Amino acid sequence: MPSAHFVGSIGLSDVEEVFRFTGTTLGTHLKRIPDGEPGGRRVWISWQYPVLLGNPLLETEDAPPGGRGPGFKRFRLAPGVKPEELQFGELGYAREARASYQDFVAARSRGAIAPGVRFQVSIPTPINVIGSQCTKDAVLSVEPAYEAAMLREIDKICRAIPHQDLCVQFDMVREIIWWDGRLAAQQPAPFADIETQVIARLGRIARSVPAGVELGYHICYGDWGGRHHIQPVDMGAMVVLANAIVAGAGRPVAYFHMPVPIDRDDEAYFAPLRNFKGPEQTELYLGLIHLSDGLAGAQRRIAAARKSRENFGVATECGLGRAKTPETVKAIIRLYGEVCAAG
Repeated sequence: MPSAHFVGSIGLSDVEEVFRFTGTTLGTHLKRIPDGEPGGRRVWISWQYPVLLGNPLLETEDAPPGGRGPGFKRFRLAPGVKPEELQFGELGYAREARASYQDFVAARSRGAIAPGVRFQVSIPTPINVIGSQCTKDAVLSVEPAYEAAMLREIDKICRAIPHQDLCVQFDMVREIIWWDGRLAAQQPAPFADIETQVIARLGRIARSVPAGVELGYHICYGDWGGRHHIQPVDMGAMVVLANAIVAGAGRPVAYFHMPVPIDRDDEAYFAPLRNFKGPEQTELYLGLIHLSDGLAGAQRRIAAARKSRENFGVATECGLGRAKTPETVKAIIRLYGEVCAAG
């Protein structure tokens, strides 16, 4: 029977309900469980906007950008500020993780979470926050200070939570969009050598996670408004990026999550999985669960995927934070259970 994976946001009322409902519905099908990212974290990186807004060494552009997204004004260094002068304090990820871990321990003690399931902390890679919330000409000036602050957050998390209970997942959109290359004109990278620069950044944050803590990656083509920035042609770019991450991480990678669009139940979409070079212990989770076509649709996609790779877990394409109602979220979680039970 396949394992189930949740990317991060789950969209129930609070952390306690997330642990209770997902834990009791899926039981041992779960290897890791996030806290559901309630409140402002439900909208992924948007909750970091006040962090940048409160920094006195940054200023905002005159008008918000157009296009997809929340429409926030973007940031740049204030006049006269040098990049090396910029610093960030707490970003909030460690504080949230420490509190939610206590809820995790309580839920496990009540039997809502099976023994051996890890507490999953999902964190955006720094370039996703800064690349989205800063002006194009300011990204490389602001990113180093924000990355340093994120590394401090990871250190605090790993010191506060027992390593045998912890999984750190890095969420990334811009990396795969740049790697894919089809949106180069609309969403250009801030550097020319994309492969080298992306892997260097991912390697730095990977090496900040201690060996006893599991490390995973959510590869995402975007989910604003429930739509990818661009639909993947197949799993080729994701597999190549995953192979490069494994080679450059400098430590074991527990898993990758990769999306599967609802209309892709053809063998060609999954064929690049044959080229995945990760070690046997590195799991793959395919985001092939879609509520609108239910168990039958998931089974079609599973059957197509198994022509290229026999072993993989199941998930949705992205998080569930933008589901309209808790009832919808619970229906999706029940569908997870049906898919896992059906094998």
